[in-house]
Amino acid sequence: MSAPSASRERNWFQRVFAGQDVPPVFGENNVDGYALRPDRGLDEATAAWQAEVARGRELIADASLDDSGRLSEQEAGFVGDQGISLRWIMVHMIEEHARHNGHADLIREQIDGVTGA
Repeated sequence: MSAPSASRERNWFQRVFAGQDVPPVFGENNVDGYALRPDRGLDEATAAWQAEVARGRELIADASLDDSGRLSEQEAGFVGDQGISLRWIMVHMIEEHARHNGHADLIREQIDGVTGA
């Protein structure tokens, strides 16, 4: 997983679902986690993602899929409502991970020419 994945986990489970005011995973100058830094390797990105997944699991452990979090007014414009269920968040995260894994697969196919592996 990547730094952006850690950022998405924090955003959806801590900020949106739990309503916490949390800073970006990798600081204010790297809000979405996409800025590359030569000193940040795979181990750090993986550890950050695993920590965010663990925190998200803690926050939803006793929640119902019908419980909801709250989007900002601007974000609500993209999905139609400020109230958003845990069910919606979970499905969205599955879609996000599948989409980004698909992107990685496209890059790998360009490198080695293998498809469908």
